[in-house]
Amino acid sequence: MDLSQIHRFRLDWITSFVAVARHGGFSAAAAALYRSQPRISIHVAELERVLGVRLFDRSVHPIVLTPEGRALLPHAEAVLLHVQQLCGGTPDGSARGEVRLAIYPSAAAFLLPDLLVQLGRLHPQVKLGLREGPTVLLDELVLGGAADLAVRPVLPPVEGGKLDHSVLWHEPLVAVVRARDPLARQARVELTELAGLRLITIGEGEEEASSQFETNLAFDQAGLSPQVVFRSNQPQTLVALVRRGLGIGVTNALAMTTSNLEGVGLVPIADAHYQRDVALWWRSDQPPSPAVDAVRELIRALPRPRSPAQTIAPSSSSGGPPFIRRTRVRNPAMKATTPSAVNQLGT
Repeated sequence: MDLSQIHRFRLDWITSFVAVARHGGFSAAAAALYRSQPRISIHVAELERVLGVRLFDRSVHPIVLTPEGRALLPHAEAVLLHVQQLCGGTPDGSARGEVRLAIYPSAAAFLLPDLLVQLGRLHPQVKLGLREGPTVLLDELVLGGAADLAVRPVLPPVEGGKLDHSVLWHEPLVAVVRARDPLARQARVELTELAGLRLITIGEGEEEASSQFETNLAFDQAGLSPQVVFRSNQPQTLVALVRRGLGIGVTNALAMTTSNLEGVGLVPIADAHYQRDVALWWRSDQPPSPAVDAVRELIRALPRPRSPAQTIAPSSSSGGPPFIRRTRVRNPAMKATTPSAVNQLGT
């Protein structure tokens, strides 16, 4: 049918037709819709006139659908359902819609499995659309309307004042060292020890050291000038460089849980006062949305990464991967346990 002809059909005609079919008669349909029986009869008659077919066999009692009526009924019911959804409601009044979440890969690996399970259980009508990318681009997705929510660190700072945020968790800095390095046998390492070594940190290529990143803030506060030989936003790149002996990595621990750590280990940094704060972000002028609110509250309620007291034990003499201890966290609200992890900027 030409879409220009849709105006010929009134929604109350379709509503009355479906009610008569469901309730088995015009009187019962009128009672269900709180309308007069003549009004229901007029609606059905008008629909039959426009379609050019009989929808009910009125020669029998109770009336029954004609073959044409039986064919039309599922489509008419679908029209009413779609109109109901178009108006923002579901039969049980629950949240519905697609919520677009911008997130960097390390945080996605940690959060998404539990988030999707809880979303399917508590809000089955809400779908999640993933926008995965580097940290420095996530706020732009939210500001530009391409995402409804974002999970990103507080640093680098978000430009402008149009985003609100809620801090989700705090992460410590860790040193990434070769398994054969003497540092691998230490329970902790201090910034003063690291400052004199060749370091590989988070950042972009050959950029100058920036006070916008947690690693640089930690050294700056300690009055230290580290020797940074390379920067990368990819945790596996950082690990590969450390594995080849090109430097000591300094990063956030959650990123390392998504990497192949064979031949390297993680050592907590004892005196790094700056840590990564990871937050959930949204536009302050965002229109109200039950679906967005549902996802936001679920993310806030999910278990958080825990900082392991000791994340490395020396690798075995066979040269295998170091043993990484993981803790388990119980969140009473979610009634589930989740392995802890810790994460990395832009990955």
